[in-house]
Amino acid sequence: MREFGRGVRTLIAGFGWWRRHPGVMAAGLIPAAIVGLALAGALVALGFALPGLLDAVTPFADGWDELWANLLRWLLGIALMGGAIVLAITTFTALTLVVGEPFYDRIWRSVEQDLGGTVPDAPYGIGKSIGDALGLFGKGLLSALCAGLVALVPVVGGITGAVVGALLNGRVIADELSSRGLTARGLDGTRRAALLKANRTRVLGFGVAVHACFLVPGAAIVVMPAAVAGAALLGRHLAGEPTATPATPATPATTIPN
Repeated sequence: MREFGRGVRTLIAGFGWWRRHPGVMAAGLIPAAIVGLALAGALVALGFALPGLLDAVTPFADGWDELWANLLRWLLGIALMGGAIVLAITTFTALTLVVGEPFYDRIWRSVEQDLGGTVPDAPYGIGKSIGDALGLFGKGLLSALCAGLVALVPVVGGITGAVVGALLNGRVIADELSSRGLTARGLDGTRRAALLKANRTRVLGFGVAVHACFLVPGAAIVVMPAAVAGAALLGRHLAGEPTATPATPATPATTIPN
């Protein structure tokens, strides 16, 4: 659990960049707000359409006792909305990173520059960003499906599905957010996967923390810039580079435990 907690604190450290570079971080709110509002509207629309949708896909239950028919549709509704929320969170991360590529590149570079040394310069263009986003969407879809299926289990399904969704989606989110820093260091997908696996508990702690924050209505917009900054710190840790932030007269040093 110690490594999991360090992963959570990595996200908390990412919020420190609001003090260090408020203008750069504030710019990251723009793409997050655009994507967040679009996805929130889609979830609201799904919520309004859900009763009719459930009736349409369960016509066989019309002849059942009302109690059992309502129970079935209630369980299906929980599974569908739970899966949709997990998928929306993953999609939000992927789309926001693509839409806000220039903004989040500045955040990532500010972290690398503040920590000292040369900013990694292996190419990470829009093509790789879109490719990573598509890969994330596929993994997120699988996570949403798994969480939705688990949510169908009577009584405990809702809570268990939420936990499964957080664990699976947290890993996917951490993978996507840290990919920029690792790819910029010339690491291909296989080597990135090996580093993530070797540090799975810390990676999971960071990803689950981001996922939990994104569940709070409206919080994803504010958290996204901090998540990008935190992921830059996580990427440096995975690559075996220092994560201690040099102190300035107005700002104490931020250290991510190794």
